[in-house]
Amino acid sequence: MSRGEGRKLKLMVVDDEPDNLDLLFRTFRRDFKVHKADSALTALEILDQEGEMAIIISDQRMPEMNGTEFLGKTVERFPDTIRILLTGYTDVEDLVEAINSGQVFKYITKPWNPEELRTVVQQASETYKFFKQRTNALRRSLKRERLYNDVVIALRESLDYASMLQTIADTVGETFEALACKVKPIESGSLSEQEFSYQSESHPEPDNIIALMQAAVETRETQTHSGQGDDTISHIVVPLTYQHDLLAVLAVYRHGADQPWSEEDIQLLEVVSEQASLALSQARLYQRTLELAEQMQSELKVARQIQMNLLRQSWPEFDNLKLQACCYPAREVGGDFFEVYIHSMGDIWVALGDVSGKGVPAALFMASAISVLRRELSQDTSPEPEQVMHNLNSILSDDLIGNNHFITMVLARYTPATGEISYANAGHIYPLIWDHRTLQQQNLNGDGHVTVEPIFLKERGIPLGILPIWRGKVGSRVLSPGDVFLLTSDGITEATVLQQGNDGNSARAMLQQEGLWQLLKQQTSLLNLEALLASIREQNPVQEDDQTILSLEVVSTDDH
Repeated sequence: MSRGEGRKLKLMVVDDEPDNLDLLFRTFRRDFKVHKADSALTALEILDQEGEMAIIISDQRMPEMNGTEFLGKTVERFPDTIRILLTGYTDVEDLVEAINSGQVFKYITKPWNPEELRTVVQQASETYKFFKQRTNALRRSLKRERLYNDVVIALRESLDYASMLQTIADTVGETFEALACKVKPIESGSLSEQEFSYQSESHPEPDNIIALMQAAVETRETQTHSGQGDDTISHIVVPLTYQHDLLAVLAVYRHGADQPWSEEDIQLLEVVSEQASLALSQARLYQRTLELAEQMQSELKVARQIQMNLLRQSWPEFDNLKLQACCYPAREVGGDFFEVYIHSMGDIWVALGDVSGKGVPAALFMASAISVLRRELSQDTSPEPEQVMHNLNSILSDDLIGNNHFITMVLARYTPATGEISYANAGHIYPLIWDHRTLQQQNLNGDGHVTVEPIFLKERGIPLGILPIWRGKVGSRVLSPGDVFLLTSDGITEATVLQQGNDGNSARAMLQQEGLWQLLKQQTSLLNLEALLASIREQNPVQEDDQTILSLEVVSTDDH
């Protein structure tokens, strides 16, 4: 078949009279590729073999099946075909049936005028071309819309980078009815060894596909290859680029002899590639965000371990003294800290502090505060708490003020020989002192009569990092056997727990120091800070602040 014949529209003429059939064939054979059928049944067989006709001209009066019935059978299979009916009858009912059931474009009465028939066929030809263009345009639009939707759905379904690459390969391959589709990501400007592929049937990979993909990387332009001769595969390679960033290369190939790549296919694939590039860019950004988050989480775990190591986890056993301390950061790391330091002269130092803010910045200042505190306490002569506070403020205030942070802190020195505890408070919660041994005895009596009350040590100064020179009052007391000196952070006193009101109803409210004391009063055994804090945390599942608590309890040999 010549190129000219290949471009002719197909026209079928159906008539049981040989003379009419030959006349129709000779009339239109120059302008159309004409198929002849001497009956409706023969015409249906030809349609099965040849497919859609642009125009069908059928006689109405034929044996076995009339023209109206025949044309009606072609409507569902070939809706775009233009149908013309030849009839020797002018009965209105026949014409109405022909127009309704057969969707007839025109009817021509016999004998027909050749020029009139040519004019009608010409009009039918133009109408067919118009409808076909509109239909094809609509199909392309629907195909494009479907492809867009598939890519958007793929984007919504997963932001995992590898999953996205595979989804693009599957979506494009299926939509374009491709033999195979391959996506190779770009790493450091070159094709990755990794690939994601779709394959509709088993077929060896074209020899030049990698060369075309490499050319697409170098030029960042679409590469095409049309199969000819023994080479029956046509392929197209499109670079997936977003904002000048080459992300991957997409290769699609199919049987070239049957489905050569048209200009419309190439344009559509390039437009779709833009959507795929956007999806890939977001997926890669999401993947990098996850990797950075995992890296940060890993680093924070190390930082938490370092911070826990900074807080002394053990200390020597004392005959007449019991020390307890625990700290639970609200995040991986926090700003709360405590310190237990045994001086060479025998003094026992305890401290509990809270850096404003949370997370890494607070943890850094916490580490600095512990480092400076240990250096100050390691002097040959045990210093005064007030002087240590002055020195801490002098050393840390520039950094604290410059970064809009401050530290609240209680520092106390206990001298076992005299039982005296001297303390300085830099804007922190009041320390508590009470006789826990007497509290135990009264609780064990079981009469509910508890007279022990805590002493709040209210001598206090300003937090560290507020003024260049620290100002505050210091205090001291003598601890007797059974006395407990307790320090807490506001993460405990501000925890929200269930409390019973005067009306007997329970409601959630801040624990505060009064609520903490009520919990302490209920202890009938030895003071256990871990159990105390566990009960508070159980009622307060969402921890909003670091929680730290420390106690120094004076005991006698009989208490052990």
